[in-house]
Amino acid sequence: MMDVPATFNGRVIMVHDSCVARGGATAMALLATRLLRERDVSVVFVTGDTGENEYLRSHGVEVVSFGGTPLLQGSRIATARNGLWNSRARAFLAHWIAQNGRPDDVWHLHNWSQIWSPSIFSALAPVMRRLVVHAHDYFNACPNGTFYDYQLEEVCRRVPLSASCLTTNCDRRSALQKVWRSGRQALLGRTFTTADAPPLLLIHPGMAPAFLRSGFCADRMPVLRNPSTPFTDKRIAAEHNKTLVYIGRLDQEKGAVQLARAAAMAKVPLKVIGSGPEEAAIALANPEAQLTGWQNHTQIREHVAGARALIMPSLYPEPFGLVAVEAMGSGLPVVASHTALLAPEIVASGSGWSVDVRDVDGLSNILRTVADAPARDIAEKSLNAFSSSRLLASTPEAWCDELLGIYRRAQGNRRADGRSE
Repeated sequence: MMDVPATFNGRVIMVHDSCVARGGATAMALLATRLLRERDVSVVFVTGDTGENEYLRSHGVEVVSFGGTPLLQGSRIATARNGLWNSRARAFLAHWIAQNGRPDDVWHLHNWSQIWSPSIFSALAPVMRRLVVHAHDYFNACPNGTFYDYQLEEVCRRVPLSASCLTTNCDRRSALQKVWRSGRQALLGRTFTTADAPPLLLIHPGMAPAFLRSGFCADRMPVLRNPSTPFTDKRIAAEHNKTLVYIGRLDQEKGAVQLARAAAMAKVPLKVIGSGPEEAAIALANPEAQLTGWQNHTQIREHVAGARALIMPSLYPEPFGLVAVEAMGSGLPVVASHTALLAPEIVASGSGWSVDVRDVDGLSNILRTVADAPARDIAEKSLNAFSSSRLLASTPEAWCDELLGIYRRAQGNRRADGRSE
């Protein structure tokens, strides 16, 4: 258990690609900001996008906006250049640090891969001793950010930037894209492989082996499981419901297309909550599936009230799968891909099932099993899920306590970066 300081005197500088929640990493960055402000901790949110978030400003958060756009929204030339090394973003952040940085600031970097680029670590060099980096995904080690081979459709266990890695086209788009991604990864240099590397906060202990084989230091990777807030306060009586639900991004590695195909084969009702490039493919694979588009937490609560189980069909080693824990805390059993790091814990707690999603026939059989199971069996799994979710994730309050402990230790390093006390 991490030590928890009674107070924190100083500012937390939150850095992330975006300030608009459309994914788990942004949601966690915004949650941390809100929880810190509730404790009267001063927060500056430095965002790569246009900074359009009135909630932050209304809660006394200073928003510093670079004004950039995600990589895929720019021209090919701009995307190639800025994704490798966004010199404008580097200059912007370096100038802000020089003009506005304080000795008691602690820097918390979330995601950088969509706007900031590897150049952000060059800008952060003067405050590296007071930097904490959150591993919401694998982009700090893996060129494609997932440790997943999109061509072979299997988990990748290669050492990043090794000869085997560099000669393998594992990218979702093309071999040329893999070359570009490898070049970008190389630009990170030894940021995380030295003894004085910034702490890398893992959201699940199962992430450690992938980072260790990438050369990261074992003693620089504390585990801080994501906090969860259930969709509902009361247990959903899943045993009385029929619909299976998916919640999340609709990207290839998330496995929603395989799920749609399996649900059609099993002839079970499926609701898909989320948005992304695979939406059309999902509709084609299962015309009967209900696609709701992106929904906020309140809207999701309404959708899952009639759900029998949540399906998390990730093809890659899903680092956490927050929606699975949120669903469990609401009383929904979970069918999890065997590659998800939470899968063994879900099965061990009696809260659900694990399946190889690549085997669509096997997935279809599991879905049919869930649909046909006696009410008492679903009720048992629902009750187990409802009672065990807190073993898999912390409460927001406890999570904030641990964050403050991490910040306090980082703040103690300020003597080492050349600034005065």
